[in-house]
Amino acid sequence: MFLLPTVLSFVLRLSLLVPPATSQHCKLNRESKRSVQQPLDPSIPSPSISRITNSSSTNSISPTGTSSIKSQPSSTPFVYGRDKVRGVNLGGWFVLEPWITPSIFENTGNDAIVDEYTFGQMQNRQDALRVLENHWQTWIVEDDFRQIRAAGLNHVRIPLGYWSIPLTSKDTQFSTDVSPYIAGAWPYFRQALDWAKSHSLNVIVDIHGAPGSQNGYDNSGQRTQPPMWASNQSYVQKTVDCVTFLAKTVGDKIDILEVMNEPAGFLGDDFTRVLRQYYTDTYNTIRATVGNGTGVMFSDGFRGLDYWGNSFNVPQYQRTSMDIHMYQIFSNLELSRSLDQHIEYACNLSQSFVGFESSNIWTVVGEWSNALTDCAKWLNGRGVGARWEGKWGATSDQHFFASCQGYTGDSSTFSKDLKDQMRKYFEVQIEVGERVQGWVFWTWKVRRCCDIPLGLLSETHYRLRTRMTGVIVKE
Repeated sequence: MFLLPTVLSFVLRLSLLVPPATSQHCKLNRESKRSVQQPLDPSIPSPSISRITNSSSTNSISPTGTSSIKSQPSSTPFVYGRDKVRGVNLGGWFVLEPWITPSIFENTGNDAIVDEYTFGQMQNRQDALRVLENHWQTWIVEDDFRQIRAAGLNHVRIPLGYWSIPLTSKDTQFSTDVSPYIAGAWPYFRQALDWAKSHSLNVIVDIHGAPGSQNGYDNSGQRTQPPMWASNQSYVQKTVDCVTFLAKTVGDKIDILEVMNEPAGFLGDDFTRVLRQYYTDTYNTIRATVGNGTGVMFSDGFRGLDYWGNSFNVPQYQRTSMDIHMYQIFSNLELSRSLDQHIEYACNLSQSFVGFESSNIWTVVGEWSNALTDCAKWLNGRGVGARWEGKWGATSDQHFFASCQGYTGDSSTFSKDLKDQMRKYFEVQIEVGERVQGWVFWTWKVRRCCDIPLGLLSETHYRLRTRMTGVIVKE
């Protein structure tokens, strides 16, 4: 769903550095049947880089909620269907999100600038471009890829907005003008693909923002209601053109192309009818362009996996996976759960995931976090408060759970109990992802809002550091 709160941008080394969780259990059959719907075909080459972490067959998953992943490098190629996706999202890089980089928005001095759309619309474009170019150059650098690989991860997921894909009149029948969005990120995106290859990381690229917005959230580039993508056929077709362009130009550098992030399937059957056809069209154009060499990923669109049962079966759909996002903080019902209830819910999801994958297509938990509250500043949108403090939504829907003090910001304010809860929740969700094709944590880095000028090294950053054990590293 949305995104990982700043307070919880921590992770453990993918090894046995963490003490085991105590009484939490995913009561699942440890011998769960592995997905067999897409048997390995040696005639279809893996598009991935050659030196990736060892295969899942060498790992064990503890039913106590403690991950026992050994992340030593292997010289064997990564093989989808055999090896586990263990990755991290590079959020906030090519699609701005106010909670990830709040200072970029605060420095505009305009409270009406709430997303990347208004960032280009409501200020001088040259000033906006200057800020964005600095951001693209400095937010993620090559050393981040080195650290990700050194941490034992094997995938990065790179969110990309359609406005950063340089379509020409030869690529689409529709306007190539993306204003008020500001184009220019493409060279930095291409460089990211090269860095991933240099550091033996597989790449998932997802269309995170579509024309008209596919969900109305700021993480689509445009915070708007209602989202207009599905109601305008030109928007839909232009997005197909973007996918085609990606397949043609960088398909050999991408392991998995996710054709859309978090489309608003909750809007009903009319929306999902358009989405189903879009999935078919983009799958076909990718296969027509690059054959079976690049994987294709679909989002469940907030409908849950059961909704998509028997929709994308082999042999019609090859090297295809379903992306499901796992968050439990965006409703009062979810926030009211105890730690045990959060874990029980995640464990129940695991059973659903395994069941779907065993009879449909590979399943990846493409976004998840160990967030237990929605306290991170602007997590729900710039200027929007937290449900945890009863400051979100209509008055009738508000419920005060507790103050956000001690739940977000500097980790030195966190209680030992909160850190233990976050660790246990993290471990259990690792287990859930390991039971299917894998997982991709949200997100690698967020910037703490402060008064230090943008771009200075002294500005606080939180990094996802898998070499650490349940602490937030403050730089």
